[in-house]
Amino acid sequence: MRTPSVVVTGLLALGALAGCSQEAPSAQPGAAGSAPAGGPIKVAASDTACTVATSEVAAGTSTFAVTNGGTKVTEFYVYAPGDRVMAEVENIVPGLTRELIVELPAGVYETACKPGMVGKGIRGPLKVTGEATPLSADAKLAAATASYQRYVKSQTDALLIKTQEFVDAVKAGEQEKAKALFPVARTYWERIEPVAEIFGDLDPKIDGREEVIEEGMEFTGFHRLERDLWVDKDVSESGPIADRLMADVKLIVEKANSEKLSPLQLGNGAKELLDEVATGKITGEEDRYSHTDLWDFSANLAGSKASVQALRPVLEERAPDLVKTLDTQFAAAEAALEEHRKGDGWKLHTELSKAELKKLSDAINALAEPVSKIAAVVAK
Repeated sequence: MRTPSVVVTGLLALGALAGCSQEAPSAQPGAAGSAPAGGPIKVAASDTACTVATSEVAAGTSTFAVTNGGTKVTEFYVYAPGDRVMAEVENIVPGLTRELIVELPAGVYETACKPGMVGKGIRGPLKVTGEATPLSADAKLAAATASYQRYVKSQTDALLIKTQEFVDAVKAGEQEKAKALFPVARTYWERIEPVAEIFGDLDPKIDGREEVIEEGMEFTGFHRLERDLWVDKDVSESGPIADRLMADVKLIVEKANSEKLSPLQLGNGAKELLDEVATGKITGEEDRYSHTDLWDFSANLAGSKASVQALRPVLEERAPDLVKTLDTQFAAAEAALEEHRKGDGWKLHTELSKAELKKLSDAINALAEPVSKIAAVVAK
C-alpha cells in the first residue's frame, strides 16, 4: 500500500511526466500458469513489460501486488470485455509496490499496465474459473452498495441538469455564464468518477485532457470547452462539442445508474478519488486552463467520503479503530480545504502558495493511508 511519503514522491514524479506522450506497447502477455496458493499475485511492471505471475485465477476476490520497476509512473487495470474497468490502481511510482483487490466472477478478462499512464496499456489475458459466493451476499455489504447507488443516482440527476445549463450557455455564446457553470457541473462528475471510469472510452471523451490526442482520440468534453472558454476565448464554433458532451453525459448516466456495483468497488473507489486529487488537482494539471481545481478537489473528497459512509456499518463492525482514524483524517482534510473557500466556491489553484498546496497535499496523504485499508476489510 502507498505510504504518505510515497504520495509526495508520486507528485514530484508526475510533475516531471506532465505532457508525456509515449504510447505503451499494445501487447505483452503475462506469464502462463495458475494462481499461486495464498498471497498476492505478483505483477512486475516496467516501461516495456507487464508480467503477471499467473494468467488464471479462481472466481472471487484476488489481490494483485504491482511493483513498478520502470522509470515512469504507471497504472494497473483489470478489464472485462469492451474495456469495462473491473478495478484499477493508479499513481504507482518507480520502485513502489501497490496492491489491488478485485472481485471477479468466472469469465475472460485482461490485465494492463500503463507506463506513463497513457494509451491502451501493455495487456495480457486473465481467465477466471469456478464459482464463488459474491461479497454482496453479505446483507450489510449489499445494503452498503444499495446506499451508494442511491448516492450515485442523486449526483447523476444533478449532473444532467448542470451540464445542460453549461452546454446551453456555451451554445448561446454566454461565455461568463459558461465559465461560472463549468466547475459547478464538474462537481457532480468528479464525485462519482470511479463509477464513470468503468465504461471504456466514455470517461476520456467526457473528461480527457488534451493528451488524448496523442493516444489517437479526438479532444472533446469538458476540458475542450474549458480551453475554448479560457484560452481561445471563443465558443462561436463550440456548439457541436457541447452537444457531444451532453450526449456522452446522458449515456454515462444511464450506464452508471444501471450498473450493479461490487462492495469492493466502493472501497477501491474511495481511494481512487484521493489518487485523483494527488495526481491532478494538487498539481494544477486537471483544470489547467481555468485553474478551478479546488472545486474538483472538494468533489473528489466528498465522493470518497460518500463511499466510506456507505460502508460504515461494515467498517464499524469489522474495524472500529479504522473508522475513528478515517473520521479524524476526513475532518482534517476538509478543514485544510475550507481555508481556501471563496464565496460560494473556492480560490483558483494559481492563488495558492506552494506552502498552502503542500499543506493540502499532506492532509490528503494522511487520509489516503487509512482509506487504502478499506478494501482489505471489505474482502474479509
